[in-house]
Amino acid sequence: MSKESKFNFSEEEAKAETLKKEQNVEQSKEDIKKDAKGLFASVKKFLKELLDFRDDTDRDATILAIKGDIPFKGATAWILVCSIFVASIGLNANSTAVVIGAMLISPLMGPILGVGLSIAINDIDTLKKSLINLATMIVLSLMTAFLFFKFFPTADIMTTELFGRTKPDVRDVLIAFFGGAALIIARTKKGTIASVIFGVAIATALMPPLCTAGYGLAHNWDYFIGAMYLFTINTIFIALATFLVLKILRFPMLKYANSKKRKRIAQLASVIAILVMAPAIWTFINFITQSGLESDYNNFMKTEVESNEELWLQKGTPDWKEKRISLYFNGEIPEATIADLNNEIKNYEKIKDFKLDIKGNKNRSFDKISDAYDRAIRDLDKKDNIIDGLQNQIEELQSNITSLNAQIESKGNKNAIPFSSLSREAKVRFKDLEYLGYSKMLESKDFINIDTVSVLRLKWNKDVPDSIQIKKEEELKSWLGKELKQNNILILK
Repeated sequence: MSKESKFNFSEEEAKAETLKKEQNVEQSKEDIKKDAKGLFASVKKFLKELLDFRDDTDRDATILAIKGDIPFKGATAWILVCSIFVASIGLNANSTAVVIGAMLISPLMGPILGVGLSIAINDIDTLKKSLINLATMIVLSLMTAFLFFKFFPTADIMTTELFGRTKPDVRDVLIAFFGGAALIIARTKKGTIASVIFGVAIATALMPPLCTAGYGLAHNWDYFIGAMYLFTINTIFIALATFLVLKILRFPMLKYANSKKRKRIAQLASVIAILVMAPAIWTFINFITQSGLESDYNNFMKTEVESNEELWLQKGTPDWKEKRISLYFNGEIPEATIADLNNEIKNYEKIKDFKLDIKGNKNRSFDKISDAYDRAIRDLDKKDNIIDGLQNQIEELQSNITSLNAQIESKGNKNAIPFSSLSREAKVRFKDLEYLGYSKMLESKDFINIDTVSVLRLKWNKDVPDSIQIKKEEELKSWLGKELKQNNILILK
């Protein structure tokens, strides 16, 4: 063999080597696929064991428990009335802790779960009973809250706790749905989780909207509509969550011997389910849309208007129905700025079709307003100086009058006590005294001897009873006797 071919491989050996490498690569790929499949299967099994709750469901006990909470009479009615009063007081006092306590003792959740259950299993009798009891609870709650807010003193005060239940948004929808789902899952579990039930009672907050609606009935219909809207949202989405969870758990449908009746009831239950879900879906979509509009509007105002130091915004008012945003500015707004704002609003997807109505005060530019403000400040400073001068003069006059009174009162009797100081001290000692008169009077009982008598004229506050007046007059007489150093004092009214 020559030196040139000593280390050369044959063509067959090269092909075999290449084929072996390709086989090794394919084998590695297969091993990786098997490992991935095994990992995926392990994760899938883990997640199934973690999240699957169907095997831990007690269907019969759940149905009996929900049906047992539907009836509304006797003790349940009084518990509801008491919880409504507690919630109303808490809302009026702006106390979150008291409101939470009322929610924990409220029995409102029973009929709502009954509605979801009855639709899920085609139980029309339970549906009728649930709706009747729910309607009764709502009427009784509204009447109780109305009476409290109508006749209880200071119950007409609008607090933040009350106002917070008049403006529902998409978060209330999500809270109601997921809270209702958590509640029905907890109720279907073997060995009900009481802490979950209490937590859902707090989160979904069925009681406060009803109390706020009672406040609205008593004082403001707009608040009544907003609060009842929130309560309706909570009710519908809790019932919807109950319906969906029970369908997922495949609760057995109620069977009827009469095939026509079974078919009719199934159709009726389907119609009711659609009627319940349709408003819920519409409400959710409406809330999502409105939230998007408000978010874009707030971002536009913050980024494009309020951050512009050259603009002095007075107020902004959106009109969602007319797709219009009215902006009111102090000072004249240049055409270039108006064009810029109209261009910038197109960058916000939800409000890009809105029309901007920009209004400036052309007669009052920023410079003019600043000048007017400066003039007003100068005028106020001048007035303050004048007021200070007059105040000093008044104090000086008061001092002179006091001095003159003392001279007049002590004239001819250096030992006499000035009446001005005497009256001031009398007012300090007797706060109910409204008028005090003092003079010297000559009297004769035998028409021979003459005595000097100190005469007082008094007037007390009209709210002071006669018995108290007599007692205070004796105290005043005793005190004056010591001050005047004489016992012959006559009190006149």
